[in-house]
Amino acid sequence: MSLAEHPQAVVVSPSAFGTVPHRLLDLRYSSVGRKVVYHLPLLAVLVVQAILTLRLSNTAFQDEALYLYAGHREILQFQHGTSTYDNYNSYFSGAPWLYPVIGAAINEVAGLAGARALSLALMLGATALVAATTRRLFDRHAALLAAAVFAVAGSTLFMGRLATYDALAVFLLALSAWIVVVAARRHPATVLLAAPVVVLAVACKYASLLYLPTILAMSLLCALRRPPGRSWARWTASLARPVILLLATVGLALVVLRLAGTAFLSGLVHTTTARATGTDEITDVLLQSAQYVAGPLAICIAGSIRYGRDSSVSAFARWRRKSLGAVWTLTLVIAPLYQAHLHTLTSLHKHVGFGLIFAAPMTGYALAALLGRGTRSPQRLGAVLGICTLLAAAGLSQSQRRFEDWPTSTPLTQVLRTQVRPVTGHYLVEESEVPRYYLQDITEPFEWSGTYVFDYTDHQGRQLTGPDAYKAAIADRYFDIIALRYGPTAALDGQIDARLRAHDGYEEIASVPADSGYGPGTFTVWRAVR
Repeated sequence: MSLAEHPQAVVVSPSAFGTVPHRLLDLRYSSVGRKVVYHLPLLAVLVVQAILTLRLSNTAFQDEALYLYAGHREILQFQHGTSTYDNYNSYFSGAPWLYPVIGAAINEVAGLAGARALSLALMLGATALVAATTRRLFDRHAALLAAAVFAVAGSTLFMGRLATYDALAVFLLALSAWIVVVAARRHPATVLLAAPVVVLAVACKYASLLYLPTILAMSLLCALRRPPGRSWARWTASLARPVILLLATVGLALVVLRLAGTAFLSGLVHTTTARATGTDEITDVLLQSAQYVAGPLAICIAGSIRYGRDSSVSAFARWRRKSLGAVWTLTLVIAPLYQAHLHTLTSLHKHVGFGLIFAAPMTGYALAALLGRGTRSPQRLGAVLGICTLLAAAGLSQSQRRFEDWPTSTPLTQVLRTQVRPVTGHYLVEESEVPRYYLQDITEPFEWSGTYVFDYTDHQGRQLTGPDAYKAAIADRYFDIIALRYGPTAALDGQIDARLRAHDGYEEIASVPADSGYGPGTFTVWRAVR
């Protein structure tokens, strides 16, 4: 019987479901050997996840370069009072003093590879936590399959190779889910342990706030064991858990705001709670979401239906099971629906992985139920292996494709290194965060400008912004070097490049390849003629 239906049971007996396999391994070894063999399947999943993640290779992504560079500037400001020359709080979707600082500290010692290794370790930890959570709710066979589904997902592999705060946020959310499940069999106050983890997850990436309702629902539903009657004390204690967790989370969040200041609230508002609406069609967002979540979603729905229809348990138990299944299923589609509401595809391939943390246990249960009692049915075993293979193939393709979305920056960086100079230069580069990161040893942050935001004061003292600011700066030969590739800001590039193409004040010095997953491309580099 499940955790919620039997006050003495922590693990659901496989026999309670009828078709969940009774055993996959015959552990006839010593106690130490039994433990080793017991964990070998999960270790194998983690090894496969690590291998599939490490196969991804490219130079720094724009976000990686931005966050790691920001972390270096934050460290310098803390150590020496050096200005960051930027207001990271105003547009970062996570606290700039949290992951960027951690990532930059590792980057200082082990470079980009070290920062990416941290992300891999965090995603492996998240997979292990998904397995542990599923083990508490169902059994170890469901746990292994849940871990496998999560490990090979495209978002999991991608985030495990990206030095951004996504991996840390995913790990913290997985940890908070595990805590509330474990706390369900303990004193109600134990759920307080999840509060600081949730606050850290939200501070790390503000979008984590979307999953607080799921964590609160789990804290309630995993603790409910029987309907009220003669057990009003236990019923009341179960109902108190989400309230205790919510109050503790809000209280800790207020303390963090008081200590850290409210400046970074603007970033939370602009990037999450009141994010500007994009221009992507809702149908495009939903269709791309289906590519990432259709498989796990179908498995989760099937598992939820079967879990909620088990006639061997009471009507109250079936209600609780249906509620859990509904919560996990809805959580899987929170990110797609939210981004469809915002008309944006930005980071969708990463955000769907957050919901998979919570849906994975039900997918594991569904696959374990499909496998059935024992492993002697080749049809059942073939069906499960086929599903896992299809999910892995999709994950491999999606992560590889996404890791090729941006061009390798090595050719451009090599050209710019011969042209930039310390302190006195001004450089306009599309996606300037990347060369700024690689050339931080010889340049300062105020020397770089990108093609997203730019303000300029011309010789007449006029304050200009947008295309007019770029055109005036180019006319005044303010920039020593300009490099455009007509990529994400192609519309702006086309508005400001007339003087460059006419060689009016600038000469073309290089044309370097900038091929990406979107097709062939070229970085054209101009130098001011003095």
